[in-house]
Amino acid sequence: MNIIQYLTLIFKRKIEIAVVSDVHLGTNACHAKKLLNYLNSIEPKKLILNGDIVDTWQFNKQHFPKQHLKVIKKIMDMATNGIEVIYITGNHDELLRKFSGTTMGNISIVDKKVLEIDGKQAWFFHGDVFDASIKNLNWLAKLGGYGYRMLFLINRSFNSLLLKLGKEKYSMSEKIKKSPYHGRKFIKNFEKVISNLAIENGYDYVICGHIHHPKMELKENRSGQTLYLNSGDWIESFTALEYQFKRWKLYHYNKDKLAPFFVDEEVKELQVKDLIAAITIFKQKKYSNQ
Repeated sequence: MNIIQYLTLIFKRKIEIAVVSDVHLGTNACHAKKLLNYLNSIEPKKLILNGDIVDTWQFNKQHFPKQHLKVIKKIMDMATNGIEVIYITGNHDELLRKFSGTTMGNISIVDKKVLEIDGKQAWFFHGDVFDASIKNLNWLAKLGGYGYRMLFLINRSFNSLLLKLGKEKYSMSEKIKKSPYHGRKFIKNFEKVISNLAIENGYDYVICGHIHHPKMELKENRSGQTLYLNSGDWIESFTALEYQFKRWKLYHYNKDKLAPFFVDEEVKELQVKDLIAAITIFKQKKYSNQ
């Protein structure tokens, strides 16, 4: 275990709320190991799973890797250790909607959630109810889901070839999202509809997922304003939303890694030799307790 891993064990980031969505456990596109690393680095008071955590559309009991099971176990362990886990259902885990309103210990299953956070109203939901193609043509949406996943598999193989040739990675899905006539227009409309409805209902924050497009932006119209937040995904973006010190942060795994919101002054002043000494003491205590 390296220094970073030891420091993660010792200095877990304490945050108020962590929001994760669109993990798609049970599919080849899911990067469960990165999510597990992230969950191991934080200690939230609330963990909000904002839909499409387990992909029941493509669930195959013959394909559920160990890392995917570890993510589920980690979430269960977090709940056992006193962390409130709120599972908000999405379209890919819609089978859980029949259990909406169920509470098991520190885990609750809901279709949407409104929380008061430091005197402000926050509206959480996955976002698929605002996608007309999913609401009205479910069979077509499912076919599109398979196509979306296939796109990632093709893209992954293509990128492996590019890396061998010394070229930069290429994102097909990002190209589609940024298309002026398709992806960008859909995302813009999605954000506008959700934000306007949040403003109409007096919500200070509106938090969703679904479109795999991480974002944090203040939205305004004639009636007021709201902070639009999208937690992204763990297929390509590897992002999460975090709330601490009365502010939201969009966490990027590839950029932020295990960087904390802040570091105590005492930790800032530690030298490398002090870190090694701390790790040695931690290691000795660990083995003495066994």
